[in-house]
Amino acid sequence: MIHKIKTIWKNKWLILEGVIGYYFTKKKHKKIADYRKKICKRCPLYDIVGTKCLVPGTQPCCGNCGCSLDYKIHSMSSSCPEGHWEAVMSQEDEDKLNAYIDGTDI
Repeated sequence: MIHKIKTIWKNKWLILEGVIGYYFTKKKHKKIADYRKKICKRCPLYDIVGTKCLVPGTQPCCGNCGCSLDYKIHSMSSSCPEGHWEAVMSQEDEDKLNAYIDGTDI
């Protein structure tokens, strides 16, 4: 349990980025997320039941890292731990882009 909490805390900004991306999807981000989801669904580590999820009830998730795929695929600075898809920008770049789009910072 402690390991799960440490992993979640370590990745809190990527998780938040994915949650924001999931609920406030931009058109280009949606295309990338849809592409990633197709790849994930074909992966043998795709956990639709949720036995490997870091947070119970967040399936489908990745059987390798335990991340909720609904959120991870929307995080443009996240990558697949198995190397099936890469980050398309750094977390810093995505934060700047989101701030610019939201008008909170330029």
